[in-house]
Amino acid sequence: MWQKTKGNIMKKVISLLLCFVLTFSLFIGCSKQKTDPLPFTGTDYSIPELDLSVMPENCPEEYRYLYELSTVDNSLDYVAHPDSVLLKNGNILTMYPAGHGKGAVLTKISTDGGLTWSESLNNTPKSWEESLETPTVYRLTFTDGKTPDKLIMISANPQWGDEPETDGGFNCSVSCDEGATWTEFETFYDKNSSCPVIPIVAMSSLTQLKENGKFVDKWMGLFHDADFYNYKTILTFDENGNMQWSEPVKYFSAYREIEQQSCMCEVEVIRSEQGLGDELCLITRSNSHTMNSLVSFSQDEGNTWSEPKELPAALNGERFKAEYTKDGRLFITFRSIERGPKAQANADSSVTGGYVSEGWVAWVGTYEDLKNGTEGQYRIKLAHIYQNGQETPEYCADADTGYCGNVVLDDGTIVTSSYGHFDPEDKTSIFSDELRTYICSKRINLEDTDALVAEMGQ
Repeated sequence: MWQKTKGNIMKKVISLLLCFVLTFSLFIGCSKQKTDPLPFTGTDYSIPELDLSVMPENCPEEYRYLYELSTVDNSLDYVAHPDSVLLKNGNILTMYPAGHGKGAVLTKISTDGGLTWSESLNNTPKSWEESLETPTVYRLTFTDGKTPDKLIMISANPQWGDEPETDGGFNCSVSCDEGATWTEFETFYDKNSSCPVIPIVAMSSLTQLKENGKFVDKWMGLFHDADFYNYKTILTFDENGNMQWSEPVKYFSAYREIEQQSCMCEVEVIRSEQGLGDELCLITRSNSHTMNSLVSFSQDEGNTWSEPKELPAALNGERFKAEYTKDGRLFITFRSIERGPKAQANADSSVTGGYVSEGWVAWVGTYEDLKNGTEGQYRIKLAHIYQNGQETPEYCADADTGYCGNVVLDDGTIVTSSYGHFDPEDKTSIFSDELRTYICSKRINLEDTDALVAEMGQ
């Protein structure tokens, strides 16, 4: 009995130590230092992967756009972690920090469906200059048919390494005029509140809730902290239009062992039936890399969740962002984590410290695939993210990518934006081999990618 108890204690201690160490690499995605390879317990996926990183020589004109990238912002040595929202006039608003994970909130607007990015918001709030994390942005649509939509931008106040202690909490800024003007940050649940928290990636998802089968003006926001506890908080507005967030609560306590072992974080929530159904699906990053990404389901609007299960290798990755397409399928972007035999064979050439990433990828499948644990239809390598020293695209890519802003235009075109080393010749200076990290976007029509995938099978 003692030996068994002792073994269980040691397992828990090791798991805690592992999560503690990995916390410091959470914002950079992966360590640049070589470590002993982690065990590769996954298997390669069997669905096709369409490579859009290099245009074929004889590419038909109608498919050429799939291989092209549009620069969103390359004005600094490092800009990253974008999020996007589609405005009612058809413009795309993208927000991102001026630096790695934190920095002044910057903006770019596309007025032509992601073909070009030129304009920025004017007269943005002064408080945005002090943002401490990647911003997330969402549209809030109210059910009374009278209240105009609001846009909300959220930025957390995490603790960054040895930097001065943060006040914690999360900041919210609201626009009631389609992004033309924004309120100054309002902070919730900092160290001076009744329920202090130190969030990371708030809100990784924001989901409108139902009551008695009908949508109501309540939104469930999710975030995690450095101990990989995952929290939910509910957004409402009072009669004067003021924001109210409920006290954050740990919603995954029933599965704390799994939550801890996987270092579960950066959760994305998908509602069934093209966003209209009564079931919620949660997919999550596993920051320990000892497990595949996880999936869990709720039939009671996020009050309880099923025991999380590992996703197939085809959908193993980090910072998922999901959108339904016009035909009802799901387009999910993420930073790939490859753990099968092919990845293991290439691990020594990787700079990620024991796992391989293909970089910025997308998965195409259905909600039923998530529900049934099937692989989906196909994957897309959206662009190659070059490692320092790479001159041509290879299997191994730099893993500092994959946080995306995704929108679906009225004509069904998907515009996805992410960051990375897109140009092997674009160095930060003539004196450095470090590649510039910047933001690009790509346009995708699934009818065209379907056709190219079909050609691959011929």
